Amino acid sequence: MRHGGLDFGETVLPLDLDTPEETRDPRISEISPSHRVPVLRHGGITIWESLAIMEYLAETFAEKQFWPHDRERRAHARAISNEMHAGFGALRHECPCNLRRPVSRLEVSPACRRDVARIASIWKECRETYGSDGPFLFGAFSIADAMYAPVVNRFHIYELSSDPAVQAYMETILSLPAYGEWKSAAEQEPWVIRAEEV
Repeated sequence: MRHGGLDFGETVLPLDLDTPEETRDPRISEISPSHRVPVLRHGGITIWESLAIMEYLAETFAEKQFWPHDRERRAHARAISNEMHAGFGALRHECPCNLRRPVSRLEVSPACRRDVARIASIWKECRETYGSDGPFLFGAFSIADAMYAPVVNRFHIYELSSDPAVQAYMETILSLPAYGEWKSAAEQEPWVIRAEEV
């Protein structure tokens, strides 16, 4: 939404994942039926799942072309977005997204290295196929890039790949103004989730 120039307000709540559910901020259950974030409220609609939010935005703001215009490219973008959304459990477990963590190499398990290799192959294939149309996975910025932005954070802060093609794509995402705003907001948060501090 930030990259697409959509006007929106934001409510930031501490997740309190280290505390028992009954002691967590009650506003989370008032905002999200799943007690998870992100949540989008638009008019009378509440959407509490990230890919569903992005699909809704793509339909509601079709002029923004959040998915690639070409049907085959769009199918490819949806496939890798869903793969990221549902997969890469070892990477998620061992390398939490953390925008405040200093960059330093982390030794990871073979399962995590397989996730890293798969993601690197996705990024390289997309860049080789669509790179002549722009610096993002499908040329122009799309939902696929938004889905992989937290993965770019992981690759960056844990130094998971030195592949030049991977580094070039990461730099594209890391240099986005929207990414910079996201990182700056995270750095200003007073809360720490200890389980995420690897």
